[in-house]
Amino acid sequence: MSQTASTPTPEESLPQRSTTKGTRVEFRGVTKVFSNNKNAKTVALDDVTLTVEPGEVIGIIGYSGAGKSTLVRMINGLDSPTSGELLLDGTNIVGMPESQLRKLRSNIGMIFQQFNLFQSRTAAGNIEYPLQLAKMGKAARKARVKEMLDFVGLSDKGNNYPEQLSGGQKQRVGIARALSTNPTLLLADEATSALDPETTQEVLEVLRKVNRELGITIVVITHEMEVVRSIADKVAVMEQGKVVEYGSVYEVFSNPQTNVAQRFVATALRNTPDNVEAEDLLSHEGRLFTIDLTEDSGFFKASAIAAENGASINIVHGGVTTLQRHSFGKMTVRLGGNPQAVEEFYQSLQRTTTIKEITR
Repeated sequence: MSQTASTPTPEESLPQRSTTKGTRVEFRGVTKVFSNNKNAKTVALDDVTLTVEPGEVIGIIGYSGAGKSTLVRMINGLDSPTSGELLLDGTNIVGMPESQLRKLRSNIGMIFQQFNLFQSRTAAGNIEYPLQLAKMGKAARKARVKEMLDFVGLSDKGNNYPEQLSGGQKQRVGIARALSTNPTLLLADEATSALDPETTQEVLEVLRKVNRELGITIVVITHEMEVVRSIADKVAVMEQGKVVEYGSVYEVFSNPQTNVAQRFVATALRNTPDNVEAEDLLSHEGRLFTIDLTEDSGFFKASAIAAENGASINIVHGGVTTLQRHSFGKMTVRLGGNPQAVEEFYQSLQRTTTIKEITR
């Protein structure tokens, strides 16, 4: 069907953007206080200052009640701060009229934990829905839906209803729907927490593709550090409404500064023995040490010297990870034999890295 003069073209119907620039998101001293019927106050966000650069993927992580969901509702204008500013590409959206917020939301894609698909619509119909709201012409809609299905690897599932799709396929339909209107910002609110580990990785690979090929800024809200590890450039750790730690994924994973960040990192890396494992390891002879491994930790040199001096060295736990082109990890070793050589090993590594002895 040919387009008539009154039928909007894709260019007229959808916001156009560069494929190398996403939205810049900036929180400036944002606080949100809720009051209940008894006038009791709950601080959901407490003086949050945070910047997400265009094209970045940031993971916002925290336990239940940390303030993550409130933060994401601020970004798409569904909630407003009690105080502070929230800027999207330099424009403060706090106090913006609803008519302007609706226009702003057309540039923000959203994917959800429970997919939020229309059960009465096919996969193609779900993707087409926001294009209908944008008053795109029928031919252009069909072409865009096909493009999105191909992009998320579901070119053969367009006529399937949600009940005929797996969880991972449903989420990919959700991603395709969120991308259909050419947003420059994508919000993913616990988008993988309902999926098994293998399916989670499939969905995260699609999100990596979105960021890599389209340049969209992605804000990932999650309580799973493995998700942050897999996709994010930066990570903000939240606790009780505050951002308590922020940095590159490598910085936070390799050297977490707060207790909450250390707990999250431990769930993803599993490179130190837990209490049960440590108790078992301590039942054997020898001294146990957990050592931070970096490119200049000196572990292998110290081990070679200790072995030459009569120490026996056994690796009993550990792991090495590569993130953002840096390798790091932890190794737990048991040393026996010559006590002096063991002590010299310990003293030598204290000068070059972090080494802790595990004792009862």
